[in-house]
Amino acid sequence: MISAAIAAETAGDAHATAFYADPTFWVAVAFILVIVAFFRPVARALTASLDTRAEQIRTKLEEARKLREDAQALLAEYQRKQRDAMSEAEDIIAHARTEADRIRAESEQALEESIKRRERQAMDRIAHAEAEAMRQVRNQAVDVAVAAAGKLLQENMSAAKADALVDQTIKDLPNKLH
Repeated sequence: MISAAIAAETAGDAHATAFYADPTFWVAVAFILVIVAFFRPVARALTASLDTRAEQIRTKLEEARKLREDAQALLAEYQRKQRDAMSEAEDIIAHARTEADRIRAESEQALEESIKRRERQAMDRIAHAEAEAMRQVRNQAVDVAVAAAGKLLQENMSAAKADALVDQTIKDLPNKLH
C-alpha cells in the first residue's frame, strides 16, 4: 500500500523534490525500522520459546527412550528369570522322579527281603514244631515201650532173675558213665 501511494505521487508530481525529502519515505523507513527493532526481540523470544519447547520435547523423548530401554531390559530379565524358573522346575521334577524311582526300588527290595526273612522264620518255626512233635512222639513211644517192656518183664521174669539184672546194671553203670 505504501509503495503504491508513493508511486502515485511520484507519477503525478514529476518535478517533485528528492525522495528523501518526502515525509512518506521517512514514515516508510521509520515503519521498517520499528518492524526490524521489534522483530529481533520477538524473534529471539519466539526462538527461545521454540528452543525451550524443542528441548522439553527432546528431554521427554530421551526419557521415553530410557523408559523403553528399561522396560525392554526388565522384560528380558523377567523372561530370563521365567526360563530359569521353568528349567529349575523341570530339574526339580526330574530329581523327584529319580528319587521316587529309587525309593520305590528300595522299598521293593526291602519288601522282598522282609518276605524272605519272614518265610525263613516261618520255615524255622515249622522245623522247630516238627522237631518238637518228633521229640514228643519219641518220648511217648519210649514211655510206651518202657511201660510195655516193664509189664512184659514183670510177667515173664522171676524175682531172683530181676534182682540179678538190677545188680548187674549197677555194676556196669560206672563203665557207661565214663
